[in-house]
Amino acid sequence: MLKNILSHSWRKGAQALQKGNSVPALYTCWSQFHSGQILSSSRSFFGVEDFVDEDNSRPYTYKKEKRSKNPHKHISFKQRTIAYMEPFTLDVFISKRFVSASLTHRSTCRQVAVAGTNSKDIKAVLKSRSDIPACLSVGRFLAERAKEADVYTCTYTPREQDRFEGKIRAVVQSLIDNRINVKLYLD
Repeated sequence: MLKNILSHSWRKGAQALQKGNSVPALYTCWSQFHSGQILSSSRSFFGVEDFVDEDNSRPYTYKKEKRSKNPHKHISFKQRTIAYMEPFTLDVFISKRFVSASLTHRSTCRQVAVAGTNSKDIKAVLKSRSDIPACLSVGRFLAERAKEADVYTCTYTPREQDRFEGKIRAVVQSLIDNRINVKLYLD
């Protein structure tokens, strides 16, 4: 079937070329079976390519996924097993208005325990929601909720822009004081 379509459109393009029309033969061949639409030019109205990419699955307008530069790269044993050996991670977020912290399970990406100064039970007790005593209370509440969820160890790696001092250190120290083992990964 495809062979018949190709040969028919090729002959039609060759006839158009012999008649002296300005339409090239390949363009006529392509316009016969490009998703049922005849294209007037290689670009659409908005300047986006109408053709499909090399694997013929989606138009160029969609963003292609990033491929690894080295697909055969060796992944170490530690990289493969750390999510299971140390499954819970601590995430601390501090802004000018509030403080929040959570314990997340690495494999399932579920939050096991969450505490923040915006919650009703903590907000009513505090004078300020973003000072050091607020950070200590967030750590204490997070430790209580983690124990309820049967979590006693976690790891903490600060973000690139964060330094391990001040309010972040107060939250982590409060967790340690309330008998949650926190393993720090500092650079």
